[in-house]
Formats: sequence, structure tokens, C-alpha cells
Amino acid sequence: MATLGYVGLGVMGSRIAKRLLDGGHTVIGYNRTKSKAQWLLDAGMKWGETPRAVAEKADVSFTMVTNTDALHAVVAGSDGILAGLGPGKVYVDMSTVSPSASRDLAAQVASRGAHMLDSPVSGSVITLEEGKLSLMVGGDRTIFDKVKPILQAIGPKVTYVGGNGLAVSMKIATNLSLAVQMLAFSEGVLLAEKSGIPRETAVEVLLNSVIASPMVKYRGPFVLRMPEEAWFDVNMMQKDMSLALEMGRRLDVPLPTTAATNEFLTAARGMGMAKQDFAVVFEVLARMAGAS
Repeated sequence: MATLGYVGLGVMGSRIAKRLLDGGHTVIGYNRTKSKAQWLLDAGMKWGETPRAVAEKADVSFTMVTNTDALHAVVAGSDGILAGLGPGKVYVDMSTVSPSASRDLAAQVASRGAHMLDSPVSGSVITLEEGKLSLMVGGDRTIFDKVKPILQAIGPKVTYVGGNGLAVSMKIATNLSLAVQMLAFSEGVLLAEKSGIPRETAVEVLLNSVIASPMVKYRGPFVLRMPEEAWFDVNMMQKDMSLALEMGRRLDVPLPTTAATNEFLTAARGMGMAKQDFAVVFEVLARMAGAS
């Protein structure tokens, strides 16, 4: 069992930290708002006063934050994670950020004699709680092999994809499909509904059809009732879609469905829905269809 650090105890990060605790590891956590982590402290997690303090005490430190700017905020400065790293330590970032920023950070980590992996996850709260989360990992293969047993406490499918920054690239390539699928599902529901089929019936049929991916199965019911707490809100999804579009321009890969779906996320923000789960693109389309 290792001593692990976890910085960023949001919706997903907190539950990942809990799985690591349940796996028998000692976990030292830090979150900007300590009260949100109280349930983890009650469950046995230790507290670090700063990200640096977490990294100094941990063999392997993790972060999961909202975007590239938030990542810089927890790694830089005298109280940041970088300041707490040294030879032999491993740092794993699970955030979805710019691949180039991730590679730059890996170089800074290496300059301190430590090692960095980027390891974003694919799945949602329910996937994580069911023990079905999958992880993709970029970085040095030897370090990956060393840390893999710890990562498997988070989710059973852990895939090495290549060097630093490539796991983040793979996550962006994965996430663009989530919003695109949700918009296509919404189109199907509304077409059926306006044909005279009750919305509940349309959802039931689609969730038991060949189009029902795992994401559609757990997020499709949101068109009937949105969750009180967003699993992955509009702002977060649009951040990932923007990263995908940026990659597409740089790599000369056309992303037409990503671009179109991104406009529905912009519309959701304009309608005051930025903090709702990105499944709210259904509501945007429903209003356009006169079926809100």
C-alpha cells in the first residue's frame, strides 16, 4: 500500500480518492474548499494544508481539476505541487487539459527528478461507482508499470497509450463523441415526440435499441429529468470540445459534428444553463422544436 496525495476533490476527484481509500491506501487530500472534503476526512483521509504539503508527504500525487488554468494554479508557486516533488516521486494528472501544457508540465516535473503521467478517465460518476471506469495513461512506460496497480484501484481498464500528453489527446478524442451522441439522441427523441409518441416511450425504445451506447444509457434519461448536480456541466464539456477543435485545426482533421454540437453548448450558455449537465443540449433543441 502506498501513501497517495489527491488534489482537487470535486465530483469525480472526491469519489476517486474514496476508491483509493477503500483500496487500503493512505490518502492525503487537498481541496480549495475544505468543507466539501469533510466526508472524506470522516472516512479516514488525511488533510494537506497546501498542494505542496500533499506532494511532499505522498509517494504518488494526483490532481483532477477543471482546466489548464486551474492546473497551473495548483502546481505552480511556493505552495504548489512542483515545489513538493523530488527524486523518486510520481505525479499523475487526471485533468483534461491542453496536451502541450501537459507536456510542458511533464518537463518541469522531470527537472525536479520526479516523473509525471497524464491519466484522464473515461466515464461518469455512475461508471466510477460501479467500478467500470477506464483510464488512459501517457508518460514513461516504466513509471506506468510501477503505478498501474494503484490506477487499477480506480478502474479496471488501464491502457498505456504512449508518451506524455498522448493520454490527454486520447481523452479529448473520446470526449467529443459524448456531446455529439447526446445531441443525436435528442434529435431522435424529439422527432418521435413530435410524431405523436410520448417522450417517455421514445426514450425507453432508444435506450433499448442498437444506438444505446453506455453513455446514452446513463445520460439519456436526463431528457426526462435532469440531475440536481451536474455530472459534467456545459462549461466543462465546451472546454473539451474547444480543445478538440483546436487539435483538429492543428492536425488538419475536420470535425464537423463537433463544431455543430459546440454551437448548441454555446446556446445553452446563452440560455443560462452553463452549470447544468451537458445533456441540457436536449432542452436547447426542444425549445427550437417548440417542444420544451
